[in-house]
Amino acid sequence: MTLPTLNTAELERIRVEQAAAALGSAPARKQTGPAVVLRAPRVADGAQLWRIAKDSEVLDTNSSYAYVLWCRDFATTSVVAEVNGRVVGFVIGYVRPQAPDTVFVWQVAVDRAQQGKGTGAQLLHALLNNVAAQGVSKLETTISPDNAASIALFTSVARRRDARITKRPLFDAGVFPDSHAPEDLYLIAPTARTTQEDHR
Repeated sequence: MTLPTLNTAELERIRVEQAAAALGSAPARKQTGPAVVLRAPRVADGAQLWRIAKDSEVLDTNSSYAYVLWCRDFATTSVVAEVNGRVVGFVIGYVRPQAPDTVFVWQVAVDRAQQGKGTGAQLLHALLNNVAAQGVSKLETTISPDNAASIALFTSVARRRDARITKRPLFDAGVFPDSHAPEDLYLIAPTARTTQEDHR
C-alpha cells in the first residue's frame, strides 16, 4: 500500500490549521456543551484573566494587578467569554489615543478546555462589533513572527469580515531589555463590515 505524500505547502497549511485550533480561530464546531456568553469584563474577572494568560505559556503574563485594572478602566474595549459562570477566554484592548478609529488588541487567550471551539474568533468579532459604534474601523495588534496560532487567528477574522490584513515590522528585539522576540504590527481594515456568522 502506498501512503499519500504531502508537499511543503500542504504541510504548512496543516500546521497553521492545528495552531489556529489552539487559539480558537478554526471554524466553530456545533455546540454540544454549555453556551458561551460574551460580555464586558468586571473587576472580579481580573484574577481569572491573569490565570488564563499565565496558563497559556505563550503570552507575556502581566501582573495580576494589571488585569484587574484593565477590567476596570478598559471594560468597553474588552470582552470575556463565560461558560457556566466561569470566564474561559478574553480579549483586552484599547482605542489608541493618537488614532481614535483604531482599537489595539493587547491580548487574546482561551482556556485550554475551551480551545478548538472558535472562541478566540468569537471574542474578536464581539469586540469589533462593540467598538464599531465608537467609530472604530481598524484593528491593530502585534505578533511575534513565531506565533503561528495568533497569525492564523487574526487572519481568519480579517477574512470573515472581508477586510485586508497587512503586516510590517514594529519593534525589533533590541528595544526590549530581555530576550523578548521582535513584534510585527498587523493592521486589519476596514473592520466595520460584519456577516451573520459574526453574531453566532
